[in-house]
Amino acid sequence: MGMSNIKDILAFGFNPEKTFVFLDTEYIQYLYPNFIRVQKHINLNNIKKTFGFDDSQCVGKFAYPPLQACPAFSNSFPHIFGTRKNVPCLIPAAIDQDPYFRMTRDIATKLKYQKPASIYSIFFPALQGLRSKMSSSVPSSGIFMTDKPADIKKKVSKYAFSGGGVSAEEQREKGGDIEVDVPYQWLRFFLEDDAKLAQIAEEYSSGKMMTGEIK
Repeated sequence: MGMSNIKDILAFGFNPEKTFVFLDTEYIQYLYPNFIRVQKHINLNNIKKTFGFDDSQCVGKFAYPPLQACPAFSNSFPHIFGTRKNVPCLIPAAIDQDPYFRMTRDIATKLKYQKPASIYSIFFPALQGLRSKMSSSVPSSGIFMTDKPADIKKKVSKYAFSGGGVSAEEQREKGGDIEVDVPYQWLRFFLEDDAKLAQIAEEYSSGKMMTGEIK
């Protein structure tokens, strides 16, 4: 899965001359000094409160957050920055990663390192709704690059959470809720014509457009 994620990153067109991709298992000798430093400033209560762990969790879950913090510090990459501690770090992430980097900012102060900054992306909603996530273990939760057009049409028609009414009559009377409607939320990402998107939003929310049409 890690190697697959690396391919995903490369597919975005990052400049190979300015991009360094590493595996923790292969780069650990350089991360380890900061790993130890970070560990010294985190106790079990910190980890439990931040991540919701309890005593039934494996020790690996407690050990991982300090390791996750290390790449935020420039001296973790001596072949790029040498011993410099003052190179600023910007972390693009989804909001579910926020606890890791709030913790990292706290640790940075204690280590007299520069605090990393974070920029959070919007979650692309799963078919089941805004409060769920796409997962490869749940094929009906999302659309995948290996899906055929017929499969995509079936998934959207059958599984996409609708903000419409329970009946056509209710839909025409009250309109659809575009804030929770997954097909509309997906159009916000994929439909490049803003005027068309605004028209769909108006017609769907006013009851002129039915759920089947927006799907």
